[in-house]
Amino acid sequence: MKVFRLFKEERGMEMVQVAILVAIAIILGLIFKDQITAFVNKTLSTLNSGF
Repeated sequence: MKVFRLFKEERGMEMVQVAILVAIAIILGLIFKDQITAFVNKTLSTLNSGF
């Protein structure tokens, strides 16, 4: 039954990795919120003015 235990441990590690990546994405979003907002607004303004 060691095979089943190994599978569970690997799956648990995948969930930890996903959680860490999501946390990093949220932290970066909070740090660069102003820059991201300015970039999106500029991009949308450029797209709207082209039509």
